[in-house]
Amino acid sequence: MQSLRELYKIGPGPSSSHTLAPRRACMLFLEEYGQLPRYEVDLFGSLSLTGKGHFTDKIIEDTLAPSTVEIHFNSAWEERHPNGFYLRGYNQENVCIALWTIFSLGGGSIEIKEKKLNFNDEVYKENSYEDIKKVCLENKINLVDYVLQNEPTIEEHLGIVLTAMLSSVRRGLSSSGVLPGRLKVEKAAKSLHLQALSLPDDTEKTKLLMMSYAYAACEENASLGEVVTAPTLGACGVLASLMYYYYTDIGVSRNKLIRALAVAGIFGNLIKTNASISGAIGGCQAEVGTACAMASAAAAYLNDLNLKQIEYAAEIGIEHNLGLTCDPVEGYVIIPCIERNSVAVLRAVDAYTLSKYMSRIKPNKVTFDMIVNTMNYTGKKIPIELKETSLGGLATEFKAKDEVVLEVIEQKEEEKPRIILPLTEDDIELEDTLVFDDMILDENDEPTSPIKFKL
Repeated sequence: MQSLRELYKIGPGPSSSHTLAPRRACMLFLEEYGQLPRYEVDLFGSLSLTGKGHFTDKIIEDTLAPSTVEIHFNSAWEERHPNGFYLRGYNQENVCIALWTIFSLGGGSIEIKEKKLNFNDEVYKENSYEDIKKVCLENKINLVDYVLQNEPTIEEHLGIVLTAMLSSVRRGLSSSGVLPGRLKVEKAAKSLHLQALSLPDDTEKTKLLMMSYAYAACEENASLGEVVTAPTLGACGVLASLMYYYYTDIGVSRNKLIRALAVAGIFGNLIKTNASISGAIGGCQAEVGTACAMASAAAAYLNDLNLKQIEYAAEIGIEHNLGLTCDPVEGYVIIPCIERNSVAVLRAVDAYTLSKYMSRIKPNKVTFDMIVNTMNYTGKKIPIELKETSLGGLATEFKAKDEVVLEVIEQKEEEKPRIILPLTEDDIELEDTLVFDDMILDENDEPTSPIKFKL
């Protein structure tokens, strides 16, 4: 597995795969070739389909400024990874002197086809929790010790990460106004927090406090603020909320919280290695689902649970997010993303609690590794419309509110009517140009052949 530095990254929102990853690639390109007069960028996959809502074009233009940048939003490409872009640099004679093929892997991680990146090197030789647990038991060490044996200086980085998490929540709680974009969504973290502080019931107060913290970090993310990939920017509110709650409301020391981030990072890294943390590959189970598992493990560690109980908590955290889709409305990391983060942090506390008390009754039969393998399988079965493309699910349902669902077009008497229907997954064939075939109806007014939809 890779370093926890490559899991926890600090950068601008709203999307690790759509803003942080392109920025990293563009900065490396500038380091390699210097400032060139003109750049050309071809976006593909989710980067193209939701790039506008995720501000991909803006982050690329800002990073490569003041040069001229030409950005194209394309449909399919022939590369092996579904999410990526071509970056070309041109000299004063307008000759292309460099071309990079960049893959956005999720969580701000990148791979460049034409260049080896040393931050993608393996640091941990174990790639399963079973192997990690075996190392810990044989050497009589805990999960924190295991991390420190492999990355002796990681605590310094995790300290910076913790500070960034706490700061993002703090800024979000003091902010008001409207989130960027066409949705015109009002920020809610500050109001939620004020309501929570006035609640007489301690249980309800705690829940609403944690949800307000998740809202705060996520609203900072949606406002293009600085947040932490945990494991992604779209899921940044879950672990940040937990850290802020334990630091501010419970009074846990920074040192213990840093170690909790190390424990959480093991589970995030295992999912990243054996499944995916990219919404474009695995749906939102890969993002918020993974964040829930990480926060579940962190909560279990903070409450002094053992190796098996921490595993059980993380397993519960991801198991009950299996199949979660990624269908952001209008391509923004706002609906349903922010609300989903606030729910996930409470589910993480539930997962730790259930692990603590259920483990006293019976051993858990399902391992964390089993669930990660299941998650990987499930992610492959989620249709492309529900993997950060905004082509289906809530993204289209929300937009359909004011659209005509059924429209009959009158024609000459001797012709059969044509009908325009909303597209479904079974109706769609993806190609290169946009064409609608005529719809022929049978005696029951049912279509006799599928609609062909070509992009």
